[in-house]
Amino acid sequence: MKMPSPEQRADLLDRTRALKMARSAHAYVRGNTRKFYEWLGEEKASKRIPVGPAIWICGDCHLGNLGPIVDRDGAVEVQIRDLDQAVIGNPAHDLIRLGLSLATAARGSDLPGITTARMVEEMAEGYGAALRDPGDDAGPEPDAVRSVRRRALGRRWRHLARERLDDVEPTIPLGAKFWPLEARERDGVARLVEDRDVAELIVGLDGRSGTRKVGLVDAAYWMKGCSSLGLLRIAAIASLREGKRVDHALIDVKQAIAPLAPAAKGAVMPEEPAERVVAAARALSPYLGGRMVAGRLLDHSVFVRELAPQDLKLEVEQFSRGQAVKAARYLSFVVGKAHARQMDDATRHEWAATLDSGRSGSIDAPSWLWDSIVALAGRHETGYLEHCRRFADGKVAR
Repeated sequence: MKMPSPEQRADLLDRTRALKMARSAHAYVRGNTRKFYEWLGEEKASKRIPVGPAIWICGDCHLGNLGPIVDRDGAVEVQIRDLDQAVIGNPAHDLIRLGLSLATAARGSDLPGITTARMVEEMAEGYGAALRDPGDDAGPEPDAVRSVRRRALGRRWRHLARERLDDVEPTIPLGAKFWPLEARERDGVARLVEDRDVAELIVGLDGRSGTRKVGLVDAAYWMKGCSSLGLLRIAAIASLREGKRVDHALIDVKQAIAPLAPAAKGAVMPEEPAERVVAAARALSPYLGGRMVAGRLLDHSVFVRELAPQDLKLEVEQFSRGQAVKAARYLSFVVGKAHARQMDDATRHEWAATLDSGRSGSIDAPSWLWDSIVALAGRHETGYLEHCRRFADGKVAR
């Protein structure tokens, strides 16, 4: 396979993103954060969205951005796993984004509208339960979560290497996923992994201290994701040497830019994009935040994180009725817990009361939440079909 040059990356990434978004309505929702907030602001229902406490929110809280995360001690918990769009903002936006993602997944599973209504009810219940007692259990795991958690608990470096690199040796094979770096990019990555903060992160990943020296073994441009396509993304293998012993760590270097999610008025956040993402991760997903650090690569603000074998995203291809409803409650509790840990008791209970007061008589969920999800589902379905038509006509990159 002919490897793209750095000058050819942008066009290829645009085509890949357009193809991914044409494959399903759910993929279109995941890759269209900009339109989500644009359309949300245009809907009448947006005027009724309550303004919650100004806390760190995910900003792009869809199904694919939740999943098992491992901490430095090996414990695994389902948390938010992507904070690129995170801001100090309105927690209601995370609920609406998650609800839209769940509703789209339900439609893709040919589930009736009554199931979507039940899902939104259970979302409100799960999120409210987390606000009332964030230390409580999320409840029964849906099959989609249980299966991926079980896989996560049994995974080791060899599984990650085979999945990400198609090999267990410490090299990155170039091909469809991984592209060669320019000399200046590779030199920049080498300097980055040797940076004191980054090196300390890498050395401490397995809990061992000592005099281990960190160095770069291999690195490649990584074509991954959907909404992040077009940004600098690099997979790197770092070596940790101490005497004759050599260990390896697979790390993800990802460019951070200004978020699309709206920030709360007067919110004070780190000006450096990568520092904002790391601060959000430590607030919302402490298992992940403890394995991240901000840095600079060439002229870009980047964050560096370990790629752990246990970190997996939720891939929901098909929902049954019962599992869809169960997943809605469970995942909303996860998001609610991430929000609640940033609030004191009085703020949590006040926010929970605000959500309860918005419930309608026809559906046991806040009317603004239901109306926002329904309106946005229609907008995204129309946008998805138009995207597919333009893709088929060659009017978008393909």
